Amino acid sequence: MKKISIITLFPEVLLPYLSSSIMKRAEESGRVQYDLVPLRPFGLGKHKQVDDSPYGGGEGMLMRPEPLFSAVHSVTEREGKKPHTILMTPAGKLFTQKEAERLASLDSLLFICGHYEGIDERVRTGLADEEISIGRYILTGGELPALVVVDAVVRLLEGVLPPESTKNESFSQGLLEPPQYTRPPEFQGETVPPILLSGDHEAIRKWRRENALRRTIALSPDLIASADLTDEEKAFVSRLRKEQ
Repeated sequence: MKKISIITLFPEVLLPYLSSSIMKRAEESGRVQYDLVPLRPFGLGKHKQVDDSPYGGGEGMLMRPEPLFSAVHSVTEREGKKPHTILMTPAGKLFTQKEAERLASLDSLLFICGHYEGIDERVRTGLADEEISIGRYILTGGELPALVVVDAVVRLLEGVLPPESTKNESFSQGLLEPPQYTRPPEFQGETVPPILLSGDHEAIRKWRRENALRRTIALSPDLIASADLTDEEKAFVSRLRKEQ
């Protein structure tokens, strides 16, 4: 069972999502265990302070190191070892499907969710094993980014989803998914491509692959360079680029 701990000032933000849908079923089936660690009880003094003004001046408040070190220590004591600790920050390494696969292979993960203007640098250097970003933009806190990473990781755990569900998804083979259709065969004047109704599995496979290439070139052309393509597919990509 994978153990995922999240240190946060606002566990009530995380709980509804982790208690729903696939995230909930993954825990109920024993594939994962979530541990939401409220930071406030580790705060300092009568008012359980977790933030303070930055040295050198500046706007906003920074999260102090002591409460976060204490919170991580408490998780380490319960686990018997320090989990792989991830600091969610816009400055971190951009999160990708490959990173999700890597994290899914680890036994235990611990996420630190920042808030306010930022976190004392000693948390980054003294606690974090790595820093991850879901994009180059600023959010109110690290809770939403942590949920994004947790969702991407948990759905990859063995037994959470059928293997075929994740095998052919966007990015799993280096390309975006091709267009997909379900009933009805015609809707608002648009019809399902006849080949998908043909029953010819090889023709359908080829159609899907070619349309995955079309979509990837149109929307995320940078992915093509690292995709594993046959000579025929490389020629197809070359023709598509000339058409553009």
